[in-house]
Amino acid sequence: MTKSGSDFPVVGVVGGGQLARMMQQPAIALGVQLHVLADSRNDSASQVVHDVSVGDYRDLDTLRRFADNCDVLTFDHEHVPTDHLHALVDAGVTVRPGPDALVFAQDKGLMRDRLAVLGSPVPLWRHVHSADDVASFATDVGGWPVVIKATRGGYDGKGVWVVKDSGGAAEVLSHAQVPGFLVEQLVPFTRELSAMVARSPSGQAVAYPVVETLQVEGICREVYAPAPGISEDHAVEAQQAALRIAGELGVVGMLAVEMFDTPDGVMVNELAMRPHNSGHWGMDGAVTSQFENHLRAVLDLPLGDPTALAPFTVMVNILGGDLPDLYPAYLHCMARDPGLKIHVYGKTVKPGRKVGHVNVVGDDVDSLVERARHAAAYLRGDIDE
Repeated sequence: MTKSGSDFPVVGVVGGGQLARMMQQPAIALGVQLHVLADSRNDSASQVVHDVSVGDYRDLDTLRRFADNCDVLTFDHEHVPTDHLHALVDAGVTVRPGPDALVFAQDKGLMRDRLAVLGSPVPLWRHVHSADDVASFATDVGGWPVVIKATRGGYDGKGVWVVKDSGGAAEVLSHAQVPGFLVEQLVPFTRELSAMVARSPSGQAVAYPVVETLQVEGICREVYAPAPGISEDHAVEAQQAALRIAGELGVVGMLAVEMFDTPDGVMVNELAMRPHNSGHWGMDGAVTSQFENHLRAVLDLPLGDPTALAPFTVMVNILGGDLPDLYPAYLHCMARDPGLKIHVYGKTVKPGRKVGHVNVVGDDVDSLVERARHAAAYLRGDIDE
């Protein structure tokens, strides 16, 4: 008997953001009950998931009480203290991905160390503790600028600084309140890619089409699936790299491997062990969405088909702008272009905040980009037609 009292299990999701929210629809279809640990009753997932606990994910007792009502725990973010997750596992809680895998998405320094052991292609990098360390690294890689990253806590461009000299490095290291830093070469990439895979505890894994992402100030703005013009060999190289990382690290659930595409091949930039912004296109453009496959994976169900349904899907994020009330603009976009799929997150609109995304599916990528961009701009209040 499961924690729900029926044959179907309860999946506990730590975090009440839009990723947890978007797990609800496939959970309904799968017959799976979600239980969300949210910061408040107003969180994105709290508005659509029936079973919600409000509490602090940084408090171990709160996590223990939450886990008592779940058959398996998973995440909508990677910020739960690693020691807390080990304590839960030691107490018999099923945590997926487990802390021994998740730590490589939580700590960029550990990630870089581990990927080096695996022989995965990564930028030149080094742990640093002072501006002199950064300057020495810059000399070794041929000069400034270089990239300083917080080892923990960064996301959507936060915790990443491009510095042009020792003074800039000193300012970052003296003012940023983070536990540690690393420095990387500034990679001369041609574009950014994301290779997403799902992996179950039994070792089954599937790979989604490799996509191109457009990043603006560290925030993913657009995704083109599959990456336009990518060769089959190049796509397979990226997919195989992601599958190998998932297997070697023991990932369970979704893994996003964000990559730099360079003239010499792909280079691993970041890892995320959860559904990811670069996979939102699959809600309308793939046989099985990343949210469904994440639930299937953490429950060790057979994984779904990740195949694309059309030659291209374009996703554009809706960032908060001048429209505090999205609904009138939402109605306009639906009437103007019935082929759009607009997903909103139930968030209060704030400038630059991700409040939804637009998907559009079809044959001509340039036309899809124009349509999705127009809708996202209208929803921001940037255009009035």
